[in-house]
Amino acid sequence: MVNIYRSMLRLFSTKNPRRKVDGRRCGLNDAKLNGWFDQETGELVTGFQIRPEDTVLDVGCGDGGACMFAAGQGAEVIAVDILPDVIESVDRRLASSQARTHRAIVSDANPLPLEDNTASCVMAMEVLEHVDDPAQFLSELVRVGKPDARYLITVPDPTSENVQKRIAAPTYWQKPNHVRIFGREELDQAVTEAGLMIESHGYRSFFWAMWWILFWACDKQKLHEPEQPLLANWTATWNELLQSPKGQDVRETLDEFMPKSQFVIARKAA
Repeated sequence: MVNIYRSMLRLFSTKNPRRKVDGRRCGLNDAKLNGWFDQETGELVTGFQIRPEDTVLDVGCGDGGACMFAAGQGAEVIAVDILPDVIESVDRRLASSQARTHRAIVSDANPLPLEDNTASCVMAMEVLEHVDDPAQFLSELVRVGKPDARYLITVPDPTSENVQKRIAAPTYWQKPNHVRIFGREELDQAVTEAGLMIESHGYRSFFWAMWWILFWACDKQKLHEPEQPLLANWTATWNELLQSPKGQDVRETLDEFMPKSQFVIARKAA
């Protein structure tokens, strides 16, 4: 018992601080352990493979992580986002990538400035919770997909969102931020009512769910600082967990318990 106590003291001693770990890098490692960004198989997530012959449409592309993965597979990439500066940045990155060809478009997706039957892979990741009319948005995604096109739709999971509902700043629940929470059955229903056939669904990232919960407890006057102690300590803790003998079992259990996101993989009729 004395030896265990001494070990705990060494673990938490300020003389033995945790090594700083970048949050994005830790989050990416967490995602890869969950089947995302598999360079060897070309799967953005297990069951959603991107091939060199694909035309990939990413609506609400954000910082372009999924676009760059698709580009790395040699696919044609079409990036769409409502923010001009975001599109400008993604366009520059795609220009120097391995993409077969690319386009970067500023649009609110209502409607999408694309012809019918354009893309063989369509992604809308963490977008649907922002839009006023999810049915209209999904109908546009279906319109521009080729026959037999594959779809990846992700939204925040209701378990973590309902926690955020109680602690996040009011602006987090106002446009252009989140305007709705999708229940798990509600997401499936929206996708099937749009005319798509669901092939699989899944959940991911307790790490990011907890990161955002802790984010709202931080001193907002110091968020410009590169290392918020609360968030840095959480990232270091999670990184240590992933390297521990039981880390993967714990990660999988917590991802099921309170994931940051839920997703569906679906297909348009041939």
